[in-house]
Amino acid sequence: RSLQLFALVQVALGEPLNLHWLHKVHIYPPNLMHHLYRVFKLLSVLFVRFLDTDLLIFWRNIHHFWSHRNLPQVAKRMADLIFVVLSAAIFLCPLCIHSPCLIEPNKLPEKPKLFGHRGAPMLAPENTMMSFNRSIACGVTAFETDVQLSKDRIPFLMHDNNPGFLRRTTNVKEKFPNKDFSHSTNLTWKELQSLNAGEWFLKTDPFHSVSKLSEEEMETARNQTIPSLLQLLHLAKQHNVSVLFDLYSSNQENDTVDTVNTILSSGIDPSLVLWLPPAEREYVNKTAPGFTQIYDNESVMLNKGGDHLNMKYSKFSSKEIRSRRVTVNLWVVNEGWLFSLLWCAGASSVTTNSCHLLKDMDGPDWVMAPLTYTIIWITVDIVSILIMTALFILKCSDINPIYPLGLT
Repeated sequence: RSLQLFALVQVALGEPLNLHWLHKVHIYPPNLMHHLYRVFKLLSVLFVRFLDTDLLIFWRNIHHFWSHRNLPQVAKRMADLIFVVLSAAIFLCPLCIHSPCLIEPNKLPEKPKLFGHRGAPMLAPENTMMSFNRSIACGVTAFETDVQLSKDRIPFLMHDNNPGFLRRTTNVKEKFPNKDFSHSTNLTWKELQSLNAGEWFLKTDPFHSVSKLSEEEMETARNQTIPSLLQLLHLAKQHNVSVLFDLYSSNQENDTVDTVNTILSSGIDPSLVLWLPPAEREYVNKTAPGFTQIYDNESVMLNKGGDHLNMKYSKFSSKEIRSRRVTVNLWVVNEGWLFSLLWCAGASSVTTNSCHLLKDMDGPDWVMAPLTYTIIWITVDIVSILIMTALFILKCSDINPIYPLGLT
């Protein structure tokens, strides 16, 4: 960074630049970031401290540069002030760093439970029985899905609900080229069952994961159909897995009644049903009091006396998650680093596309006791100050400036 700043000063004053080839590469760090990412994570603490040493070199160069051009004394004092301010900022920046993983290891919350987002959509076509079966192998504690009703009042699983909603994940256009399918009630359950709901997954490869499937798994995916809610409930009942769903409907009252009746007829333990649709909640509470009521709005939840939230992970800070005395499910969490932060923050569960990856995590990426963190920073601060002081004393009387790594 000092190299870049010094180069900018020289260019601004019309001075020529003679850079070593290593510096030419260093000027464009984005080209190296992908390859140095893991090393950067390990060395980031020391890197911040050595910035101050780099800053010292830059400050000495600026002093030498300006001393040969008879610039005003105020400019030199300004350079001193900038150096002091930047150095103080670098030394004090750890005080502004807050991470939920800066906790005592023995206070680490339990690992968040995994909810399969439309099953396991990285391993199978979303919202198909293959997808939900694959998520069971991941150890999910809940299936997350979306429910709509057919023309003949059968609840089925489908996420898309916009006009032409079947086009993305089925072959409806080829199967019924002259039929209107802008809404779920345009098709009967028999017509919906006749659609292929797996071929699109192999063709589009939405998560670049198809190549990892075996020939047998590809063939199974190719022959998937749209499942009914009743099919999913039977699978959930068999494996003691909860079902969390939203209900897409233009007639909430009637669709809620038919959906509740379907659930009750399945024989599933009512406590495994995580009811998310906000409409007709009073009817649901009266008809099926055993359902677990899930809210997507905290104020509504508190007003109704609930204690289960389902929110996008970005809606909460880590402090807010930890301070709440309610069950919090956060969606959609696919990356290990994000899962680690939410784990440290105390999230109860996460909805994920990558249950097969998160299930193998035995702990967050890192956890550090606050005292250990403080000791590390103080130690590195002291070492950095000693290095800077030594450099300053050794070079204070030099005539020539300090050029890092061969800059001439």
